[in-house]
Amino acid sequence: MPSAKRRASKILNEYGAAQAELIGKAVVLTDGKAGTVEHVWLDELHGLRISIKGHDGRWPVSTVKITEN
Repeated sequence: MPSAKRRASKILNEYGAAQAELIGKAVVLTDGKAGTVEHVWLDELHGLRISIKGHDGRWPVSTVKITEN
């Protein structure tokens, strides 16, 4: 497999793993919003972004302050 395809495949595999790890987990964002992760997106500017059930918007995953174990 050419190196570009191999790198793209690794990115997609990690994205899938991040979705599996985050969706359904309870989180608290640094701005105080709390809830359950509903969706995960891959954003070309910010990396992973999440939405929280009951709150409008998408936040960078870097704003997650506490996650459920």
